[in-house]
Parts: sequence; C-alpha cells; structure tokens
Amino acid sequence: MVFISRENAADILTARQAPAAFCESGDTVIFETRDCYDDNDITEENPLGTKGEKLENPSTGPLFVEGAWPGDILKAEIRKIELRDYGIMRTSTTGGAFCHLYKERTARRFFFSHHPETGHLGFWFDQKLWLNADPMIGVIGTAPAKEGVPAITPGSHGGNMDCRRIRQGSVLYLPVSVPGALLSVGDLHALMGDGETGICGLETAGEVTVQVTVIKEAEKRKNPEEFRIFQAMRGALPLLAEGGQLMTIQSAETLDQAAFLAANRMRELAAAASGMDLVNSGMAMSLLGDLAVCQIVNPLKTVRCQFPLEVLARYGFCLD
Repeated sequence: MVFISRENAADILTARQAPAAFCESGDTVIFETRDCYDDNDITEENPLGTKGEKLENPSTGPLFVEGAWPGDILKAEIRKIELRDYGIMRTSTTGGAFCHLYKERTARRFFFSHHPETGHLGFWFDQKLWLNADPMIGVIGTAPAKEGVPAITPGSHGGNMDCRRIRQGSVLYLPVSVPGALLSVGDLHALMGDGETGICGLETAGEVTVQVTVIKEAEKRKNPEEFRIFQAMRGALPLLAEGGQLMTIQSAETLDQAAFLAANRMRELAAAASGMDLVNSGMAMSLLGDLAVCQIVNPLKTVRCQFPLEVLARYGFCLD
C-alpha cells in the first residue's frame, strides 16, 4: 500500500509540484495529514500557536495516478479516516458568521475518547454535552490545468470544499486536468456542521485511506450511451456519492451563485441519467432535490445539491 507522509505538504494545488508518490489505477493510498493550522501547537493559552512561518491549510500530496490523462475522471473512494487524539477550534475576528462578536481570538482543545456506554468515538464539549465524532475531509482535490489554486480555496478541481458528506464510505469524482491527476488531501475535521458557520470545524490531523480509480474517457467513447453519461458526469464535477444521494458540489463568490450552479449541474446530470426532458427534470429536481450549504467562510462559498440515487437507478443509471 502506498503511504504519503505529512512531510509532503503544501498550501497550493498545482501541476508544478513534484509528485510525492506514484500509484496505479485501483491502488489504495494512505495520506498522512497535518491539521489546517499546520500543526502549530495551538492551545487555550496560545491561540495563535508557536510557529512563525507556516503553511495555510496544508494538504498532503500530490499523488500521481498512472494512466490518468486530461479528460478522464478520477474516482476517489474514502475507505477510512483515522484521527489523532485531539482537535482544535478557534474563534475569528475576521471571518465566519460571528466574527463581529469577538474582540480577540480564543482557542479550545478537545480530546477524543470512546463513550463508556455506547463506545462511540467523540468528546465532551462541556460537562453536560457529549458529541460523537463524524470525521470528514475538508480539502481534497486534483491539480488544475493552469495556475495553481491555494489550498484554502475550493473550485472545479475540488480543494477546500468543506463538505461534511466527504466522509468514510463516500465516493468522490474529480476532474483530471493534468497528467497523473495529482491528488492532494488535507484539513480533517472530527465534526462540523453544514456551513462551518463559526470559521472552522473541530480541526485535527490524521490518516486518510483512499482507493483511486481512473475512469477513462477513451474507454467510454467506445459506447455512445456510456459516453453520453460520462460527459454529463464530467460537466457536473466535483461529484459525490454518499448515503444514497448523488451530489454536485459547486463554489462561487456568493451563496446564491453557488446554489444556482449546484442545482443546474444536478438537473443536467439527472436529465442525462434518466432521459427526462427539460420540464420534467426541473420538476423532479424541485420535488426531490435538496440544496445544502457546505461552507460560508472560504474565499469562494460552497453549496451542494443532492438527488436520490435510487430514483436515478429506476431509469437504469449506474455511476460506474
């Protein structure tokens, strides 16, 4: 199994970065990650940490997947997310929905344990409130074709989407824009609500086990119907399958713009997958599609639109 150490971290996703590791399509890879503060030893006594210069939202990688070429789709199956033994939260005076309420930054550390009765991994928020962990990946993306994108920014390449549904058992589909795809992973959260309203989730580090598979454009071209669906999927990326739902994840300068993009990408994909016309696919979306805010705190805002996979399966649609 391929292992990529936390020492191979950067705060930009770019084709100019040399690969940290190579693998074949179908291989399983472990990414060892830092936290979003670059493991800066943040404590309640020192909310700014102890390091001087540091990476901003570092991601581990990139991984070069042999046989991945521009125009292909990279399928990333999240097999396992393992966390270190604590997480960090910090308030902000400049970002998030509550920044106007704080005059200074504060920080808290929460240590993970298994609940004595249920066995669930989680933490005590205070003496009354136990919260189960629900680990997720904040940053996962491929290298864009042109200029690099900072790891704090989401986009069509993936990146800092902060989508809490990118969790163990989910399957993410990303564009291949450069040879090898150059996949990077980072910014783990032990728990986060939709929106990431307070500027962060429960930020932590750990290891992510991912199985990567290249979906080849050349193979799909051999079957006109399969290629039609492939093109629709490629136009909707990033695309996530989790919990029986298919989701488009889109980022833009405003939530309205991101919601518009996510809904329209999902309608287009649902229409291609089902054969519904413009009117019926729009009606089906309004009846069965759900919009949800992923995050409101990054340079671009992110919204997902989800649609039941079971409905699409009735029309013969299969992701792979």
